[in-house]
Amino acid sequence: MAEHAEHTDHHEESLMEKIAEKIHRADSSSSSDSESEKEHPKADVSPSSVKAKIWRIFGRERPVHKVFGGGKPADVFLWRNKKISAGVLGGATAVWVLFELLDYHLLTLVCHVLIIALAISFLLSNASSFINKSSPRIPEVHIPEDPFLQVAAALRIEINRGLALLREIASGRDLKMFLAVIAGLWVLSIVGSWCNFLTLFYITFVLLHTVPVIYEKYEDKIDPIAEKAMIEIKKQYAVFDAKVLSKIPRGPLKDKKRA
Repeated sequence: MAEHAEHTDHHEESLMEKIAEKIHRADSSSSSDSESEKEHPKADVSPSSVKAKIWRIFGRERPVHKVFGGGKPADVFLWRNKKISAGVLGGATAVWVLFELLDYHLLTLVCHVLIIALAISFLLSNASSFINKSSPRIPEVHIPEDPFLQVAAALRIEINRGLALLREIASGRDLKMFLAVIAGLWVLSIVGSWCNFLTLFYITFVLLHTVPVIYEKYEDKIDPIAEKAMIEIKKQYAVFDAKVLSKIPRGPLKDKKRA
């Protein structure tokens, strides 16, 4: 019994020594960590701070899906539903092939579609009357009013916004924006001389279905390249401003406003 009691006491003492040693190590590690933090304070690595440091194209802070409105058009452009996106892009391609490559005309297409639809309805109604002795009921087709009103309202808002933007640009308050719009219109006029409106519209439509989804997938690789390009563009603009724009004489009205 005495030997068993001594063995138990020895086991408890060794256990206490191990616990004390672990506590001592934890204290020493925490003290060393606190000293290292004092000598080299850690930077704020919260997700918000990291996200704020990332440069995005056009200074955007929202995801690409939100930039496109976050609704069904954004789902189509970003291929959230591949069947719908592929169907829309395939339909646009078919229209472009018909009108551009096959030299089809809109009035001819509408007439041919109506001829085919009437012929199919006529054949089905007569065939079913011979078989079932009762003419089938042709469904009535009505165009709803609300979608057209919503499209018209949205189009009116966008046109008014564009007119307000053009008025702001024409006022001459932002010379950089004015030059950018002039350059963009000049490039667009050159591209328009190469192809007609339908081809240009189709190219824009294809770009809307390809560029956003590619950018969303590889935005972490594209943004640094775009940042370097933007820095270089700003440097070139600064040189152009110093050599050309700064030497343009200002009008008396602008000088009075500054005074």
